[in-house]
Amino acid sequence: MSIKAWIKNENGDSLNVDRFGNIYTVDRQYPPTDGDIIAIPFRQYFTDNGKATGSNLMAVNGSTNFVDFSVNASSEYDIFIKYITCEIGDGGTPALNKFGSLSSLTNGVAWYWDTQQEPLYELHEGIKTNKEFIRIASDTAAIGTGTEAFLADVSGGGAEKSYFPNIDMREIYGFPWGLRLRKGSLDRLIFRVQDDLAGLSTFNAIATGTRL
Repeated sequence: MSIKAWIKNENGDSLNVDRFGNIYTVDRQYPPTDGDIIAIPFRQYFTDNGKATGSNLMAVNGSTNFVDFSVNASSEYDIFIKYITCEIGDGGTPALNKFGSLSSLTNGVAWYWDTQQEPLYELHEGIKTNKEFIRIASDTAAIGTGTEAFLADVSGGGAEKSYFPNIDMREIYGFPWGLRLRKGSLDRLIFRVQDDLAGLSTFNAIATGTRL
């Protein structure tokens, strides 16, 4: 003998299930606000120690010994990295087949999601050119044309020009909240410099998302 049951909210409204077993819900344009956990915006540079206190100057020499720049997990809250915005700035003649104004890199800038379950999970084995960076950066603004494509004159006089690759985790991986760095873990999101980038004027990356 079957037992009928209803799921109702505090107002007495019942959960709607159709004859095919589909449950109908409403997709609100805001997160839940009646729980104990509050979502707070998160923003941090990738740094040489993974913390906000570290150096975010990624234009370093990593040709002999690679140098990691990361955002590390917190001991106090979960972090979800949803968006990464980068800047590669240089004088001279930056082009898509270079890295800034440097020649195409030998080893490139590797990109890893380092977790206990998947240590050094490879998101990119080594970004060697501006074009490769833009290719994986789904939300990069298509400014300029020809040799100036994707290139911003940040100095206003041509002394320094920058590429701004912008990576949206939801768009490229389908993760609505982004990549998780678990509270109390050794999880990290890493850019690994494996070449001599000391000749660049600017190279940094900022992670944004949510902390819970």
